[in-house]
Amino acid sequence: MADEQMATPVPSLASGERPPARPLDDIDRSILRMLQCDGRASIRSVAERVHVSRANAYARINRLIDDGVIRGFSARVDEERAGQGASAYITLKIVQNSWRTVREKLRELPGASHIALVSGDFDVLLLVHTRDNRALRELVLTRIQAIEEVLSTRTLLVFEETDLKSERL
Repeated sequence: MADEQMATPVPSLASGERPPARPLDDIDRSILRMLQCDGRASIRSVAERVHVSRANAYARINRLIDDGVIRGFSARVDEERAGQGASAYITLKIVQNSWRTVREKLRELPGASHIALVSGDFDVLLLVHTRDNRALRELVLTRIQAIEEVLSTRTLLVFEETDLKSERL
């Protein structure tokens, strides 16, 4: 955040412990939308945009961080321009009750961007970005399918992506 940097670290919560959720009001939601579009927005610009004082904006952002609503700040990367020209969603069927083990192994994969435990015809949805289709094939065939708990995979190539968060302001 440009003019008054948010140096407050995101609290690390002990093994799955979460603070009680506080209800968000319209101002909190506006702040979240703004920061999702521009995590570098200054406190001044946030305050002006949502019509509160800088002190109020600062306090609200810190509360959202402390409550675990904001988990951190990061850059949105254009994967293709960053040399990751191939993207795919990979669905996995896994051995029952192996989610935590599989999740930890998937976290270690190069290019893994998002992992979700889901319901339906498959158990896990994994988003990956790789240099090219050859690297994608190697990732699927030699790394993912080698995980003992993975029963099957299906790869869905991504032809085009649209980042909705950057369009919402």
